[in-house]
Amino acid sequence: MAAVIKINSSDNVAVAVTNVAAGDSCHVDGRQLKAAEDIPAGHKIALRPLKEGDNVIKYGYPIGHLLRDVPEGGLIDHTVLKTNLSGILEYRYEPVPSQTGRSDVLATFRGYRRRDGRAGVRNELWVVPTVGCVNGVAEAVVRNFQPFAAEYPAVEKVIAFTHNYGCSQLGDDHENTRKILADIVRHPNAAGVLVVSLGCENNQLQAFRELVGPVDESRVKFMECQKTEGDEVAAGVELLKDIAAACAGDRREDIPASELKVGLKCGGSDGFSGITANPLLGRFSDWIVSQGGTTVLTEVPEMFGAETILMSRCRDEEVFGKTVRLINDFKEYFISNRQPVYENPSPGNKAGGISTLEEKSLGCTQKSGKSAVMDVLKYGETLKTPGLNLLSAPGNDLVAATALAAAGCQIILFTTGRGTPFGTFVPTAKISTNSRLAASKPGWIDFNAGAVLDGKPVASLDDDFIDFVLSVASGEKTCNERSGYSGIAIFKTGVTL
Repeated sequence: MAAVIKINSSDNVAVAVTNVAAGDSCHVDGRQLKAAEDIPAGHKIALRPLKEGDNVIKYGYPIGHLLRDVPEGGLIDHTVLKTNLSGILEYRYEPVPSQTGRSDVLATFRGYRRRDGRAGVRNELWVVPTVGCVNGVAEAVVRNFQPFAAEYPAVEKVIAFTHNYGCSQLGDDHENTRKILADIVRHPNAAGVLVVSLGCENNQLQAFRELVGPVDESRVKFMECQKTEGDEVAAGVELLKDIAAACAGDRREDIPASELKVGLKCGGSDGFSGITANPLLGRFSDWIVSQGGTTVLTEVPEMFGAETILMSRCRDEEVFGKTVRLINDFKEYFISNRQPVYENPSPGNKAGGISTLEEKSLGCTQKSGKSAVMDVLKYGETLKTPGLNLLSAPGNDLVAATALAAAGCQIILFTTGRGTPFGTFVPTAKISTNSRLAASKPGWIDFNAGAVLDGKPVASLDDDFIDFVLSVASGEKTCNERSGYSGIAIFKTGVTL
C-alpha cells in the first residue's frame, strides 16, 4: 500500500512519501484513498474532490487556490495551483505565548575562547581583500604560505575569501560590502586575519580599519599593496607567519552551548522539507534557545505568506514593528525593481513538490521552531540579543549564508531536498530531507533528517542531531569543509560604475 502523510488535521491534501501509481490505494484519515493519477514522491494528493477556486490547505493554512477542478486522489502541483498573496499589507500585533522555556541540563562544546570573551568553533587564518582587484594577491599569499603551514599546528586552515566588490559601488551597495567584510574580519572563528588592500579603491584601508574597530594587532594585520615595497605576495606571507605565530597557544576548551550562534537556512527544497528537515531545525532551535543560545532565521522572501506566524511570536511591539518593516521593506525592494513580490518557487522546488510561495514559506519558517522572536537585524548587522533572531537577507543560498555568518553565526545549518555542495566562510552543514538524497550524495550531506520517514523515532533523531551539531562546534569537519568548498557573496542592489 502506498504511503502518504497528512500534516495537519485540517489539511485537504496529503504528501506522497514514495511514488504513488494511478490506482494505488493509500491509508489516510482512517480510510482508503485511491490515487486518480500518478503522484510523484513529495507531491500533494487531494483528499477529497476540490473545485476551481478552492483553497488548498497544507500545514493547516491555505497555500493557494486551484485553477481547475481536481478529483479525489488527484495530483496538485504548480500547474493547477496559484498563490493567494499580493502586495504590501498592514499588520496588527496579536501575540501568542512562547511555548519554550529554559533547560535544566546545560550542554557544552569544545571551542576557542577569544581574548574579547567570544567563542569560536574554528581556529583558521583568513585573508580578506578589501577590493576584488587584489583577489589574486590574496589567493597567492595563501598558496605561498602552505609550505610553512605545518610549522603552525594550532592553525586549522588558511583561506582567502575573494569577492567582486569594494570599488565602483554607490550608496547602500558600498556600505554593505564594507559592513560584511568588517564582520568577517571580526568573526570569532578566525584565529587571525590578514586584510589585503590595493590602495586606490573606494573601500579605503584607513576608513575600513576604523569601521573594523579595535583588534588584537598581533592577530589582525593590514597590507596596502600599492605602498608595499617589492613583492607584495612575499610580504603577505611574512605577515601571515607573524599572525600564525601569535596563535601558537590556542587550544580548545569547554564552552557552554549558550554561546553558540547558529544560522538556519534552506535551499533546493522538496515536498518533505516541511515534514522532516525543517521541523528538525525548529526543534533544535528551541533546544539551543532553551540553553541560552542564539539562532537566526533569514531568507525574507521565503517568509512571505507565513510572516504573521513570526509576528505573533515577537516578544514585544518594538520587535513586531521591526518585523513588519523587515517584510514590507523587502516587498518594496521587489516592487522598485518591477518584479513580482510573490514569485513562484524555483524549478527545483517545483519538481520536488512545492507549488507556491506560501507552501515554501510555511515549510521554511518551521526552522524557527516555537520560540519568541527576540530581535530583528538589518543586513550586515551583528547579533546582540540571545534567542531567536530574524535577519534581513534574500533567499539566494550563498548571499543568505554569508549574511548569517557575518551576523556572528559560528555554524550554518542548511536543509535541502535536492542537494548542494556549497559552503560559506563558517561550517555549513547540509541536512537532507530524504534518505535517497543522503545515500546518493554522501559527499554533500552531513545529516539525514529523512530517517524519520524510515521509522526512526523523532526523539532519537533530535538527540542524534544535537550531538552532531555539538560535534561540529567541537571540531568535526562538515562535508563542505572536507571538500574545500567555502566562499562569500555580498548582496548588491544598485548601480556599478
